[in-house]
Amino acid sequence: MSVKIACVTFDCADPILVGGFWSAAIGRPLDEGADSGFASIGFAGRRHRAGWAEVGEAEEPTWIFARVPEPKVGKNRMHLDVVTADVEAEIARLVGLGARRVADHDEYGYTWTLMTDPEGNEFDIAHQLTQRLIEGSGTALRRCS
Repeated sequence: MSVKIACVTFDCADPILVGGFWSAAIGRPLDEGADSGFASIGFAGRRHRAGWAEVGEAEEPTWIFARVPEPKVGKNRMHLDVVTADVEAEIARLVGLGARRVADHDEYGYTWTLMTDPEGNEFDIAHQLTQRLIEGSGTALRRCS
């Protein structure tokens, strides 16, 4: 038995702002009824009072944006890593949506860019490899253990 991710939840000051940013970033619409206290993506039909609907292998998680009174303080203890085929173009698009480019990283041959959403929640963006690039590189992917 194992767990599956059903939902990614953001505590935030402005659910419409943060939800709207992530909606545009991931290309999924905000659910109807979003307001200053709560917004979601993919919530309808997935969450019931008794629990979450079954999560299939290829299903994307629900996203929830809930207003909380306290501001974000310090570094996130957990963050999202997102991938794209054209990192620089996507960074420019996300900055246009309200994100901020914080720092470019290159550690042990791995590269990524640290970004923040409109309320300062950190996330990383990196290059998404295609199967053709993986096979043509002559190197195997390293798995985290």
